[in-house]
Amino acid sequence: QVQLVESGGGSVQAGGSLRLSCVVSGYTYSRYCMGWFRQTPGKEREGVAVIKRTGDTSTSYAHSVKGRFTISKDNAKNTLYLEMNSLKPEDTAMYYCAAQPGSYWYVSCSHSTDDAFKFWGQGTQVTVSS
Repeated sequence: QVQLVESGGGSVQAGGSLRLSCVVSGYTYSRYCMGWFRQTPGKEREGVAVIKRTGDTSTSYAHSVKGRFTISKDNAKNTLYLEMNSLKPEDTAMYYCAAQPGSYWYVSCSHSTDDAFKFWGQGTQVTVSS
Protein backbone atom coordinates (compact mmCIF):
# COMPACT_ATOMS: atom_id res chain seq x y z
CA GLN A 1 0.00 0.00 0.00
CA VAL A 2 1.43 3.33 -1.06
CA GLN A 3 1.42 6.08 1.56
CA LEU A 4 2.61 9.65 1.19
CA VAL A 5 2.99 11.84 4.28
CA GLU A 6 3.80 15.53 3.87
CA SER A 7 5.31 17.86 6.45
CA GLY A 8 7.12 21.18 6.62
CA GLY A 9 4.29 23.59 5.94
CA GLY A 10 3.79 26.68 8.06
CA SER A 11 3.41 30.44 8.10
CA VAL A 12 6.11 32.72 6.76
CA GLN A 13 6.44 36.30 5.62
CA ALA A 14 6.83 37.18 1.98
CA GLY A 15 10.40 36.62 0.86
CA GLY A 16 10.89 33.76 3.27
CA SER A 17 11.62 30.10 2.65
CA LEU A 18 10.17 26.72 3.53
CA ARG A 19 11.10 23.15 2.71
CA LEU A 20 8.33 20.62 2.32
CA SER A 21 9.00 16.92 2.79
CA CYS A 22 7.02 13.91 1.67
CA VAL A 23 7.94 10.54 3.15
CA VAL A 24 6.95 7.74 0.79
CA SER A 25 6.23 4.15 1.76
CA GLY A 26 5.17 1.26 -0.40
CA TYR A 27 6.51 3.00 -3.53
CA THR A 28 9.94 1.66 -4.31
CA TYR A 29 10.22 1.92 -8.07
CA SER A 30 13.63 2.76 -9.46
CA ARG A 31 11.80 4.57 -12.28
CA TYR A 32 9.19 7.00 -10.97
CA CYS A 33 7.14 10.11 -11.48
CA MET A 34 6.32 12.22 -8.45
CA GLY A 35 5.20 15.75 -7.96
CA TRP A 36 3.88 18.58 -5.83
CA PHE A 37 0.50 20.16 -6.40
CA ARG A 38 -1.32 22.92 -4.53
CA GLN A 39 -4.86 24.07 -4.04
CA THR A 40 -6.64 27.03 -2.49
CA PRO A 41 -10.33 27.03 -1.51
CA GLY A 42 -12.61 27.55 -4.49
CA LYS A 43 -9.87 26.96 -7.03
CA GLU A 44 -8.76 23.95 -9.03
CA ARG A 45 -5.69 22.06 -7.96
CA GLU A 46 -2.61 23.19 -9.87
CA GLY A 47 0.68 21.51 -10.52
CA VAL A 48 3.78 23.03 -9.01
CA ALA A 49 6.63 20.71 -9.95
CA VAL A 50 7.31 17.14 -11.00
CA ILE A 51 10.35 14.92 -11.02
CA LYS A 52 10.75 11.93 -13.30
CA ARG A 53 13.34 9.23 -13.28
CA THR A 54 13.53 6.88 -16.27
CA GLY A 55 17.26 6.38 -16.45
CA ASP A 56 18.08 10.07 -16.24
CA THR A 57 16.26 12.35 -13.82
CA SER A 58 14.34 15.35 -15.09
CA THR A 59 12.22 18.05 -13.48
CA SER A 60 9.64 20.53 -14.65
CA TYR A 61 8.01 23.51 -12.96
CA ALA A 62 5.00 25.71 -13.27
CA HIS A 63 5.92 29.09 -14.70
CA SER A 64 4.80 30.82 -11.51
CA VAL A 65 7.40 29.04 -9.37
CA LYS A 66 10.25 28.51 -11.79
CA GLY A 67 13.50 29.88 -10.37
CA ARG A 68 12.10 29.99 -6.83
CA PHE A 69 11.14 26.37 -6.09
CA THR A 70 13.23 23.23 -6.40
CA ILE A 71 11.93 19.66 -6.38
CA SER A 72 14.23 16.80 -5.43
CA LYS A 73 14.10 13.25 -4.15
CA ASP A 74 16.38 11.44 -1.77
CA ASN A 75 16.08 7.85 -2.96
CA ALA A 76 17.94 6.44 0.05
CA LYS A 77 15.42 8.08 2.40
CA ASN A 78 12.52 7.62 -0.02
CA THR A 79 11.60 11.25 0.58
CA LEU A 80 10.44 13.88 -1.87
CA TYR A 81 11.26 17.53 -1.18
CA LEU A 82 10.10 20.92 -2.34
CA GLU A 83 12.45 23.77 -1.49
CA MET A 84 10.54 27.04 -1.69
CA ASN A 85 12.37 30.37 -1.71
CA SER A 86 11.29 33.97 -2.22
CA LEU A 87 7.80 33.04 -1.19
CA LYS A 88 4.91 35.27 -2.22
CA PRO A 89 1.41 35.65 -0.74
CA GLU A 90 0.03 34.00 -3.88
CA ASP A 91 1.95 30.82 -2.94
CA THR A 92 -0.45 30.39 -0.03
CA ALA A 93 -2.18 27.02 -0.49
CA MET A 94 -2.50 23.45 0.70
CA TYR A 95 0.40 21.56 -0.85
CA TYR A 96 0.05 17.91 -1.82
CA CYS A 97 2.62 15.30 -2.68
CA ALA A 98 1.60 12.84 -5.39
CA ALA A 99 2.94 9.84 -7.28
CA GLN A 100 2.04 7.92 -10.41
CA PRO A 101 1.69 4.13 -10.41
CA GLY A 102 4.69 2.13 -11.60
CA SER A 103 5.45 2.47 -15.28
CA TYR A 104 8.40 2.37 -17.67
CA TRP A 105 8.31 5.68 -19.52
CA TYR A 106 5.83 7.78 -17.53
CA VAL A 107 4.70 9.52 -20.69
CA SER A 108 2.17 11.63 -18.74
CA CYS A 109 4.59 12.92 -16.13
CA SER A 110 3.81 16.62 -16.15
CA HIS A 111 2.84 19.38 -13.76
CA SER A 112 0.19 20.43 -16.27
CA THR A 113 -2.20 17.62 -15.38
CA ASP A 114 -2.82 15.49 -12.34
CA ASP A 115 -4.83 12.80 -14.19
CA ALA A 116 -2.13 10.15 -14.01
CA PHE A 117 -1.27 10.77 -10.36
CA LYS A 118 -3.10 8.10 -8.38
CA PHE A 119 -1.40 8.30 -5.00
CA TRP A 120 -1.83 11.41 -2.85
CA GLY A 121 -0.81 12.64 0.57
CA GLN A 122 -3.06 14.46 3.00
CA GLY A 123 -1.51 17.87 2.35
CA THR A 124 0.42 20.46 4.33
CA GLN A 125 -0.65 24.10 4.59
CA VAL A 126 1.62 26.92 3.49
CA THR A 127 0.62 30.48 4.39
CA VAL A 128 2.63 33.47 3.18
CA SER A 129 1.83 36.88 4.63
CA SER A 130 2.70 40.20 3.04
